[in-house]
Amino acid sequence: MENTQNSAKATKLKLDFKDSKYATGRRKTSIAKVWVKKGTGKIYVNGKLMEDYFTSDNHKMQITRPFEVIKQSTEYDVRCSVKGGGPTGQAGAMVHGISKALVMFDEGLKSTLKTEKLTTRDPRAVERKKPGRRKARRSFQFSKR
Repeated sequence: MENTQNSAKATKLKLDFKDSKYATGRRKTSIAKVWVKKGTGKIYVNGKLMEDYFTSDNHKMQITRPFEVIKQSTEYDVRCSVKGGGPTGQAGAMVHGISKALVMFDEGLKSTLKTEKLTTRDPRAVERKKPGRRKARRSFQFSKR
């Protein structure tokens, strides 16, 4: 039991993000704390590489979108800690945080990222359940007899 705990601690990545920019991204119920610095294009999520953390290609493509929009996909390293929600909300929160951090690096990128709506928080969230209904809008099944 002791050996497995020690090896788990040894595999934890020590990342140096001293001269980085920090931003917080949000989507649905997910919150992403994002640090961006000049580097080689590696993206770490909760101590893992993005490819290992997100299984869906759609989410991976979504996360790299801010870098593709500014045409600098291998210029920055990203370290992110995400909590809450599911993979879609977490990916959206990361995109929001990365975009905000990139704007801190270079104000010239703001107009490009804003036209793609990457710096704006997506306000859509789950609608609450209403009384007298089965879900938010779905009614109970109607019985004629």
